Amino acid sequence: MLNTLFDTHAHFTGQDAEIRELLDRALENGIGYIMAVGGDETLNDGALRASKIDAGVKVFHALGYDRDQAGRSDLPALEFADAKAIGEIGLDYHYEGASAKAQCELFAAQLEKAREHDLPVIIHTREADDDTLGVLREIPSRGIIHSFTGSPQFCRQLLDLGFMISYSGIVTFRAADNVRESAIIVPDDRILIETDTPYLAPVPMRGKSNEPAFVAYTARFLADLRKTPLDAFAALTTSNALSLLG
Repeated sequence: MLNTLFDTHAHFTGQDAEIRELLDRALENGIGYIMAVGGDETLNDGALRASKIDAGVKVFHALGYDRDQAGRSDLPALEFADAKAIGEIGLDYHYEGASAKAQCELFAAQLEKAREHDLPVIIHTREADDDTLGVLREIPSRGIIHSFTGSPQFCRQLLDLGFMISYSGIVTFRAADNVRESAIIVPDDRILIETDTPYLAPVPMRGKSNEPAFVAYTARFLADLRKTPLDAFAALTTSNALSLLG
């Protein structure tokens, strides 16, 4: 499995030396690829810097503005020339339901930007199933639903729209039965893995700051859940991610 895993979602905010340490540990634990993901000015900067560090791991980057940036009129323009995706973008009504309209507007605008640049999108959706589906049906797109936490029904609806479904350490949590149920039904050619670094560390690392090296725990858990040999699961999830990125 050496260097075959692909962490499709990691955020980087530290100094370059700190990022390099994370990448070095990732390489030591069999991670060959990482998608460094933006979401605001700080995360976009971190994604760009991570993608320029030569540490033996291939780091791609995605740039975008997440739901917390909704309603802002001062968002800097982004340069997508070297980006492999636009993200993370999307909707989250768990804490910010009052900003639903502004979130949908920002989400839609970035889906249009992705179509303009022919790029996949990386989507966050939490407690916003209906609006997420509504916007995606209005603006057909391709890409990843990251750190999926919804129901099997919602999962099937997103699969019907052509999306890949990515699982974070949440799938290993005791109370995440619905996430595990959805992870079983995703076809082999549509499933991905991620850490969402520095959040959502999987069991047995739960409670620690997450990092790309820990995606190996999620891969092992999902391989067991889906009754697939670990090497085969690592290969197919990496192949899926590389296929999406062209």
